[in-house]
Amino acid sequence: MSGLSEEIRRKVEDHPCYSEQAHHHFARMHAAVAPACNIQCHYCNRKYDCANESRPGVVSELLTPEQAVKKTLAVAAAIPQMSVLGIAGPGDPLANPERTFATFRELAQKAPDIKLCVSTNGLALPDSVEELAKHNIDHVTITINCVDPEVGAKIYPWIFWKGERIRGIEAARILIEQQQKGLEMLVARGILVKVNSVMIPGVNDEHLKEVSKVVKAKGAFLHNVMPLIAEAEHGTFYGIMGQRSPSPAELKNLQDTCEGDMNMMRHCRQCRADAVGLLGEDRGAEFTMDKVEAMEMDDAFLAEAMAKRKALREQIAAENEAKKAKAHAPQPAGVAVVTIHRRTATADFSQGRPVLMAVAAKNGMVAEHFGHAREFLVYEATAAGAKLIGHRKTDLYCDGGDTCGDGESVLAKTIKALEGCEAVLCSKIGYEPWGELEAAGIRPNGEHAMEAVEDAVMAVWHEMLAAGLLNPKTTAEAKRCA
Repeated sequence: MSGLSEEIRRKVEDHPCYSEQAHHHFARMHAAVAPACNIQCHYCNRKYDCANESRPGVVSELLTPEQAVKKTLAVAAAIPQMSVLGIAGPGDPLANPERTFATFRELAQKAPDIKLCVSTNGLALPDSVEELAKHNIDHVTITINCVDPEVGAKIYPWIFWKGERIRGIEAARILIEQQQKGLEMLVARGILVKVNSVMIPGVNDEHLKEVSKVVKAKGAFLHNVMPLIAEAEHGTFYGIMGQRSPSPAELKNLQDTCEGDMNMMRHCRQCRADAVGLLGEDRGAEFTMDKVEAMEMDDAFLAEAMAKRKALREQIAAENEAKKAKAHAPQPAGVAVVTIHRRTATADFSQGRPVLMAVAAKNGMVAEHFGHAREFLVYEATAAGAKLIGHRKTDLYCDGGDTCGDGESVLAKTIKALEGCEAVLCSKIGYEPWGELEAAGIRPNGEHAMEAVEDAVMAVWHEMLAAGLLNPKTTAEAKRCA
């Protein structure tokens, strides 16, 4: 977050969606109070009672504003890392303004330390900006997939506007105008705007470069280019029609291109509309309404919970300051001392090609067993440092018992998901996956358990450099890792 004003730094430093660093430490909750939507997207199918399906628009319980507030207070008491309450669906929050703002009003009174944010398609945004500002909502996400109505007509079959259902290019034109107007109004009031865009190969993938330029010029803070989720079993139009999702390499290339014009979000998990916990995990099953309703939460309980959150934030801030001071300590130019198989070596790391590494991470540390990881963070390591470029979701290879069940097929899927990565860092890894990873050209590494992710990634990069493994690749090798 270098280069930010103090005011903006305060707004984003504990928001896990707006700050890559914060997402290691802080949790969020989405309150599912907004069932209705005013547009239809070809990639969306809003469904209920789908606890095992992790994608936007899906919830297990639709809540009243009163239930949402009580659940938020219960979660914030049990998870002191929680810093944000967002409303993102399962429909559009601003198409349900009474339910949305009733939730915000009560929560602002009972837990004023919790940040409030909203995610919207933008159709009703201009009419809601004053109300958003009135409730001190400092973060708004707008999903903007196009700035050209002809492209939009391929994504949105209809919108519901002023009591009428409008279709085609005219519908897309109205939606785009409302989105851009709302973006300008929010920026004028000092509200941070994150723009989400769904990358749809063959539809808007090339066009999103223009989208990024436009939203940056209008003052958006962050751009989040997400891959289309189009499995047929989700029942979306794109899924049924066989529209493919982008590959990880295609997504990275587009994000890299847009990054020249815009700060890019790389750590998005495309959360459910009722997600609970740190990004990459969902603890919603722990806080179903039957459990929440049984809890007693008086004023003393809420005050104690708020004090715990305050103490934890102060602790995290102090730890981050200590890391920053260590990182800025003087180092010999271009030289690093690294440990390779318990031997000390000196490496000149002014040269060396980029390397993609997958990390089984938890709370910003290399702290997950390979077989227990449901996702791997993917970092690009270069002489300039470690940069998060995305994540790869996987199934559990090991269930924690004496055997790993259908581990063989799950392992094959995991290795395929890690395609393009040259190393995988984890706290522990078994003999069988170690061998299979090596056979696939991926170097397993369990030597940096409980180290900070970025430090561990760079340590492995230095080790590879010192071992002579980072010379420029042949054209054929480079294509395999693209």
